[in-house]
Amino acid sequence: MQKDRILSRLREKGCRITRQRLHLIDIILENECSSCKEIFYKALEQDNTLGVATVYRMVNLLEEIGAISRKNMYKVACSENCTMENACTIVLDDGTVYQLSARSWNSVIREGLRSCGYLEGQRVDSVSIRPCECEKQEC
Repeated sequence: MQKDRILSRLREKGCRITRQRLHLIDIILENECSSCKEIFYKALEQDNTLGVATVYRMVNLLEEIGAISRKNMYKVACSENCTMENACTIVLDDGTVYQLSARSWNSVIREGLRSCGYLEGQRVDSVSIRPCECEKQEC
């Protein structure tokens, strides 16, 4: 499902879907890579003609279309069908820490959007959060 959405976004952007691009998307979806270099070495195992520049261009392209975030260790955002545990850590100001599975995180987001009137039958595809950029020490 995630792969289909990524391919659709790439096509909308006018990109050709090459064998190397498909291979890199599979690696990113199936592994927990922490760098372009790690993706490159995994890709080399099956295709020794792949260049490191191709990996960097593909990662930049995937980030540009919103499919991945480098701050998220190249993981694709979780949908409501994801079974990953500990997908989200929430720390409250009293020190309470909650570890939410991907399904629980998606449910919290859905319920919050619904109760605020933002969600009317749609499904949450992904969530992107930027780090605070204000000048205050605490926000």
